Amino acid sequence: MLEAIQTDKTHCWDAIDALIHRWLKERQELILLLCAVDGLREFTPTHVPIKIKLQAFCQVLIDYVSAGHFEVYECLLKEADAFGEDGNALLNARLPIIQHSTDLAVDFNDKYDRTSENDQTLRGLLGRDMSRLAEALEERFEAEDHLIHTLHTVHKNQI
Repeated sequence: MLEAIQTDKTHCWDAIDALIHRWLKERQELILLLCAVDGLREFTPTHVPIKIKLQAFCQVLIDYVSAGHFEVYECLLKEADAFGEDGNALLNARLPIIQHSTDLAVDFNDKYDRTSENDQTLRGLLGRDMSRLAEALEERFEAEDHLIHTLHTVHKNQI
Protein backbone atom coordinates (compact mmCIF):
# COMPACT_ATOMS: atom_id res chain seq x y z
CA MET A 1 0.00 0.00 0.00
CA LEU A 2 2.77 2.43 0.96
CA GLU A 3 4.60 1.58 -2.26
CA ALA A 4 1.48 2.34 -4.33
CA ILE A 5 1.13 5.74 -2.66
CA GLN A 6 4.80 6.50 -3.34
CA THR A 7 4.37 5.44 -6.99
CA ASP A 8 1.36 7.78 -7.33
CA LYS A 9 3.40 10.64 -5.86
CA THR A 10 6.28 9.91 -8.23
CA HIS A 11 3.96 9.83 -11.25
CA CYS A 12 2.25 13.05 -10.11
CA TRP A 13 5.58 14.81 -9.57
CA ASP A 14 7.01 13.66 -12.91
CA ALA A 15 3.93 14.78 -14.85
CA ILE A 16 3.89 18.19 -13.20
CA ASP A 17 7.64 18.56 -13.66
CA ALA A 18 7.23 17.98 -17.42
CA LEU A 19 4.34 20.47 -17.55
CA ILE A 20 6.39 23.10 -15.73
CA HIS A 21 9.38 22.60 -18.03
CA ARG A 22 7.19 23.09 -21.12
CA TRP A 23 5.63 26.17 -19.55
CA LEU A 24 9.00 27.67 -18.64
CA LYS A 25 10.18 27.12 -22.24
CA GLU A 26 7.13 29.11 -23.32
CA ARG A 27 8.18 31.79 -20.82
CA GLN A 28 11.61 31.95 -22.51
CA GLU A 29 9.92 32.36 -25.89
CA LEU A 30 7.74 35.11 -24.42
CA ILE A 31 10.80 36.98 -23.13
CA LEU A 32 12.56 36.70 -26.51
CA LEU A 33 9.49 38.02 -28.30
CA LEU A 34 9.17 40.83 -25.77
CA CYS A 35 12.76 41.82 -26.58
CA ALA A 36 12.00 41.62 -30.30
CA VAL A 37 9.00 43.89 -30.04
CA ASP A 38 10.62 46.25 -27.57
CA GLY A 39 13.43 47.01 -29.99
CA LEU A 40 16.29 44.96 -28.63
CA ARG A 41 17.27 44.14 -32.19
CA GLU A 42 20.50 42.29 -31.44
CA PHE A 43 18.39 39.35 -30.28
CA THR A 44 16.06 39.13 -33.27
CA PRO A 45 16.13 39.41 -37.05
CA THR A 46 15.64 42.99 -38.21
CA HIS A 47 13.83 42.05 -41.40
CA VAL A 48 10.70 40.87 -39.55
CA PRO A 49 8.06 43.64 -39.50
CA ILE A 50 6.99 44.93 -36.08
CA LYS A 51 3.38 43.92 -36.82
CA ILE A 52 4.41 40.27 -37.18
CA LYS A 53 6.55 40.41 -34.03
CA LEU A 54 3.70 42.04 -32.12
CA GLN A 55 1.15 39.43 -33.20
CA ALA A 56 3.52 36.58 -32.31
CA PHE A 57 4.20 38.19 -28.93
CA CYS A 58 0.48 38.64 -28.20
CA GLN A 59 -0.24 34.99 -29.07
CA VAL A 60 2.50 33.62 -26.80
CA LEU A 61 1.59 36.12 -24.07
CA ILE A 62 -2.03 34.99 -23.92
CA ASP A 63 -1.06 31.31 -24.20
CA TYR A 64 1.41 31.71 -21.32
CA VAL A 65 -0.89 33.52 -18.90
CA SER A 66 -3.78 31.18 -19.75
CA ALA A 67 -1.67 28.08 -19.13
CA GLY A 68 -0.75 29.45 -15.73
CA HIS A 69 -4.32 30.12 -14.65
CA PHE A 70 -6.01 27.12 -16.21
CA GLU A 71 -3.37 24.44 -15.95
CA VAL A 72 -0.14 25.02 -14.03
CA TYR A 73 -1.43 26.59 -10.80
CA GLU A 74 -4.12 23.94 -10.52
CA CYS A 75 -1.55 21.16 -10.97
CA LEU A 76 0.73 22.73 -8.36
CA LEU A 77 -2.15 22.76 -5.89
CA LYS A 78 -2.94 19.10 -6.64
CA GLU A 79 0.69 18.19 -6.11
CA ALA A 80 0.81 20.02 -2.79
CA ASP A 81 -2.32 18.15 -1.75
CA ALA A 82 -0.79 14.81 -2.79
CA PHE A 83 2.14 15.57 -0.50
CA GLY A 84 -0.15 16.54 2.38
CA GLU A 85 0.31 20.29 2.07
CA ASP A 86 -2.12 23.14 1.54
CA GLY A 87 -0.91 25.40 -1.26
CA ASN A 88 -4.03 27.56 -1.36
CA ALA A 89 -2.73 30.16 1.10
CA LEU A 90 0.51 30.56 -0.83
CA LEU A 91 -1.26 30.82 -4.17
CA ASN A 92 -3.79 33.30 -2.77
CA ALA A 93 -0.94 35.45 -1.42
CA ARG A 94 0.69 35.58 -4.88
CA LEU A 95 -2.54 35.84 -6.88
CA PRO A 96 -2.89 39.66 -6.79
CA ILE A 97 0.52 40.04 -8.47
CA ILE A 98 -0.30 37.35 -11.01
CA GLN A 99 -3.78 38.73 -11.69
CA HIS A 100 -2.44 42.25 -12.21
CA SER A 101 -0.09 41.02 -14.93
CA THR A 102 -2.87 38.92 -16.46
CA ASP A 103 -5.12 41.98 -16.66
CA LEU A 104 -2.32 44.00 -18.30
CA ALA A 105 -1.60 41.13 -20.72
CA VAL A 106 -5.24 40.87 -21.80
CA ASP A 107 -5.51 44.64 -22.22
CA PHE A 108 -2.24 44.71 -24.19
CA ASN A 109 -3.46 41.89 -26.43
CA ASP A 110 -6.80 43.60 -27.04
CA LYS A 111 -5.03 46.82 -27.95
CA TYR A 112 -2.17 45.54 -30.12
CA ASP A 113 -2.91 42.10 -31.52
CA ARG A 114 -4.53 43.44 -34.68
CA THR A 115 -2.73 46.77 -34.90
CA SER A 116 -2.07 47.88 -38.45
CA GLU A 117 1.50 48.73 -39.44
CA ASN A 118 0.49 52.36 -40.02
CA ASP A 119 -1.39 52.98 -36.79
CA GLN A 120 0.93 55.69 -35.47
CA THR A 121 -1.25 56.47 -32.46
CA LEU A 122 -0.90 52.98 -31.03
CA ARG A 123 2.74 52.66 -32.07
CA GLY A 124 3.44 55.83 -30.11
CA LEU A 125 2.00 54.18 -27.00
CA LEU A 126 3.69 50.84 -27.57
CA GLY A 127 6.92 51.67 -25.71
CA ARG A 128 5.08 52.81 -22.59
CA ASP A 129 2.69 49.88 -22.66
CA MET A 130 5.53 47.39 -23.22
CA SER A 131 7.42 48.85 -20.27
CA ARG A 132 4.41 48.53 -17.93
CA LEU A 133 3.76 45.00 -19.14
CA ALA A 134 7.41 43.97 -18.81
CA GLU A 135 7.53 45.20 -15.22
CA ALA A 136 4.34 43.33 -14.35
CA LEU A 137 5.63 40.17 -16.04
CA GLU A 138 8.88 40.38 -14.08
CA GLU A 139 6.91 40.47 -10.83
CA ARG A 140 4.71 37.63 -12.08
CA PHE A 141 7.73 35.48 -12.96
CA GLU A 142 9.13 35.99 -9.46
CA ALA A 143 5.79 35.01 -7.90
CA GLU A 144 5.50 31.96 -10.17
CA ASP A 145 9.08 30.91 -9.44
CA HIS A 146 8.27 31.06 -5.74
CA LEU A 147 5.17 28.93 -6.28
CA ILE A 148 7.15 26.40 -8.32
CA HIS A 149 9.87 26.16 -5.71
CA THR A 150 7.54 25.96 -2.73
CA LEU A 151 4.87 23.70 -4.21
CA HIS A 152 6.94 21.55 -6.59
CA THR A 153 10.73 21.60 -6.46
CA VAL A 154 10.75 21.07 -2.70
CA HIS A 155 9.14 17.63 -3.23
CA LYS A 156 11.92 16.34 -5.48
CA ASN A 157 13.83 14.96 -2.51
CA GLN A 158 10.73 13.08 -1.38
CA ILE A 159 10.47 11.12 -4.61
